[in-house]
Parts: sequence; C-alpha cells; structure tokens
Amino acid sequence: MTDTVTCKTSPDALGTQLVIELYDCHTEFFDDIEWVRETLVEAAKRAQATIVDVVFHKFNPIGISGVVVISESHFAIHTWPEHRYAALDIFTCGTVLDSNAAIAYITQHFRSTHYEVTSLSRGLMYPKKGRHPRPVHSHAAQTTAAPDEKRVVSADHPVALNQTTSPSVALFSECGASRARDR
Repeated sequence: MTDTVTCKTSPDALGTQLVIELYDCHTEFFDDIEWVRETLVEAAKRAQATIVDVVFHKFNPIGISGVVVISESHFAIHTWPEHRYAALDIFTCGTVLDSNAAIAYITQHFRSTHYEVTSLSRGLMYPKKGRHPRPVHSHAAQTTAAPDEKRVVSADHPVALNQTTSPSVALFSECGASRARDR
C-alpha cells in the first residue's frame, strides 16, 4: 500500500518544498551513480515534471549528490550509503506535479523501510494583512572574512559564513565540506 502525502500549501505560497528522509534503504545500488540518476529522473517523469537538466556527482569513496532541474523547480538527492540514508528535496511551483507518484517510486526503488515527508510552503509573500514577516538580515556582502568569521570550504565552492549567508546555505556547505573531509 502506498502512503499519500497531502500538501497543504498556502494559497499565498509561491511553491511547495517536500523534504523527504529515507531511512534503512536496502537497495544494492545505493552507491551506483547511474542507478540513482535514473531513479530520480524516472521519479520526475512519473510526477509529470518537465526535465530541463540533470547533474550528479559521485563522492570518493562513497556517496552521491544530484539534482534534476525541472521547469517547475527541482528534485535533489544526497546519499549516505554507509548509513543506508538518503535525503531528498522536491521543490515545485504550482500544483501540476504528482508528488505522491514520485515519492512512491523513490521509496520503493530505494527499498526504504521507513521514510518521513515534511511539506513546506515557500515564498509566502509579505506584507499580508495580519501577518508579520520573518526577520531578514540585509547587509552588504563582505568581500573578505573577518578574523572571527568561520570559513567552510567544500570541494569546489568556498563559502564564508557571515550575516549575509542563510542558514540553509551554511548547512549545505558544511555538509559538503564534512563529506569531503570524511572521504
């Protein structure tokens, strides 16, 4: 039986982001970049997405990150075969995609015994009557790092963490840098 994910997106949202945690994945192809790529591409097709580009990277010795760019936004994946875990992100603008078909296909192919889906409304536009905007830091970007500023360097993209770097960018960069160090 396939679970159904109900996306309760706010009518004011520009898009919906599904954050999918796949635990206890038992596929024997977990670290096969072609298999992971084909699985995500097929999931996007089953969701009725329009594929624009596909980019995947295999880490040494293990782990894969990739993105299927779609007209409606993207499908992204990061795998940790050593933990039998995969983190996915399906972001879509509008209501065209069949996210349930994509999630069912992915969880079945990864043979995940347990998964969680979190649905987020993205791009809620402010100001709206009765709403208060979330705090936003809007400082001019600095070209050099202050001595007390933490620097995280990934394999290809250095990122300085400062007031202009969002927490999600910082987390992604730290993840990539730690994976590069661990491998």
